[in-house]
Amino acid sequence: MQLQSAYLLVSHGSRDPRPQIEVEKLAESIARQVQIHRFERLGVPESQRFYPGKLAASWVTVASALKPSIGTACLELAPMSLHEQIEQFGKSAIASGCELLQIIPLFLLPGVHVMEDIPAEVATAQKTFGSKLTVETRPYIGSHPGFSQLLAKQKTYLQADAWILLSHGSRRQGGNQAMETLATQLGAIPAYWSVPPTLELQVKNLVMAGYQSIGILLCFLFAGGITDAIAQSMKEIKQQFPDVNFQLAEPIGASAELVNLILELTRE
Repeated sequence: MQLQSAYLLVSHGSRDPRPQIEVEKLAESIARQVQIHRFERLGVPESQRFYPGKLAASWVTVASALKPSIGTACLELAPMSLHEQIEQFGKSAIASGCELLQIIPLFLLPGVHVMEDIPAEVATAQKTFGSKLTVETRPYIGSHPGFSQLLAKQKTYLQADAWILLSHGSRRQGGNQAMETLATQLGAIPAYWSVPPTLELQVKNLVMAGYQSIGILLCFLFAGGITDAIAQSMKEIKQQFPDVNFQLAEPIGASAELVNLILELTRE
């Protein structure tokens, strides 16, 4: 049987437990879909795919081998550095017969973390494995051509005359260009939480332009400390402009659409 890949989802890390809970849900959903794809490729009958105890004897070993190795790791705020987390997970991947470990960056912008920090940690881990395991970094989520559809879906639940696309933002030169392009595709103007132009500034610009109904699309994967702070900021903005109708979208979340997008960024 062909040896399979292992997958490691790498998120930023947070003191708030909610993002990690969502990352774990995402990992479970991805594992389920990967296993389905492997069953289909080998022609395992659908009625027998998820019940190892009921499988014919010839399928028992197959079912065990088809169970994917998927883990999660954090770039920051973790007990171990990222390369140590990769090394730890990589050892279990090797033990399960994997020759390729795919690192999946759960990031939306090509900032310092994506372009410098993660590649450096992966390179350090690769030295540990030598030829036993190839560690390969897949494209970050925000680079997928279909990523805009996840944000466009937010618009279907809201009604507004003008739109702001709010993301964390990057201080890396050129790091926000992709978000500005995405905002244009969505018929929105960009705003950033960590760099200008800020949400408050862009709201003021739209109000001065005469808009009385403004929707804010959130380019964040999961709810957490930042989205809480955004909600609080919106309360303050509403007090400044009581006659304006504001609509605040939810984060993307561990949706089926996100799972499919991530799978398209990986390779079997």
